Amino acid sequence: MSIDRVVDIADNGQHLSLHRGFLLVSRDHEEVGRVPLDDISALIVHGHGTTLSANLIAALAERSVFGVLCGRNHQPVACLWPLSGHHAQGARMRAQLTAALPLKKRLWKQLIQAKIRAQAAVLAAAGHSPEALEHMARRVRTGDPENIEAQAARRYWARLMGGEFRRDRDKPGTNALLNYGYAVMRAACARAIVASGLHPTIAVHHSAGHNDFALADDLIEPFRPYVDMAVRNMAASGMMDVDSQVKARLAGLLAEDLHLPHGVSPVAVAIRRAAHSLAMAFMGNAAQLDLPASPPPVQLAALGRA
Repeated sequence: MSIDRVVDIADNGQHLSLHRGFLLVSRDHEEVGRVPLDDISALIVHGHGTTLSANLIAALAERSVFGVLCGRNHQPVACLWPLSGHHAQGARMRAQLTAALPLKKRLWKQLIQAKIRAQAAVLAAAGHSPEALEHMARRVRTGDPENIEAQAARRYWARLMGGEFRRDRDKPGTNALLNYGYAVMRAACARAIVASGLHPTIAVHHSAGHNDFALADDLIEPFRPYVDMAVRNMAASGMMDVDSQVKARLAGLLAEDLHLPHGVSPVAVAIRRAAHSLAMAFMGNAAQLDLPASPPPVQLAALGRA
């Protein structure tokens, strides 16, 4: 079974059923697709009005397929955990829960370095020098005790959005667009985390508290700059309200291609690979997270445009 065969049901009003060893997807009694059950490692459902047959759920459980059901905001609200079969989820969660602090600090360093490098690439795409941020990325130590992340953010926002810009979640305009873009990316991270057998509340760095998706807030860091660039471009063209056009463009970021160590893949696939590598790191099977390299400036500069 391929760890990368994750079936993501995003369209509304679909029915999922079992048919001769296949997951059958239909709408209005017409087939729209099918996938062999033995090829599926995880099923994610976040399309509104989706229905599933009991026979399908049982067949997936028999094959130890992990399932994620999402609510209206596309965040996971329930999971299908098979009672028998392989115990990857249990083992991964135990490893995640008992992970030593030095490991968490090393993972946080990788996430922050990747974030700052992506910010540097975004600045280059916007016509600014990336050298200062590239230097900052190299200075990040295990656990980021000097909080290089915050130092880089101050320089980054001033150059990307202008000296008057302040990141404020409660403000309209550009800030509101950033909020929505981050929500899309965070939901994708949360889905990937749960599908990888990890618990989204148990974080590497962010404090859980009342945050049910603290680990998603860790994993999202290297992907935030792509939202920033898209929002900058939309704001520059006068798109300041979170309307249907803005939502469509920001949701479309998940389909943008990124350059990964093994080739070019969409952002959504890069997130799933990063989540899986995080699970492997907790299990002691990987020292480096599978995080994307920054796309070429010309590609970054096009994010968010029609």
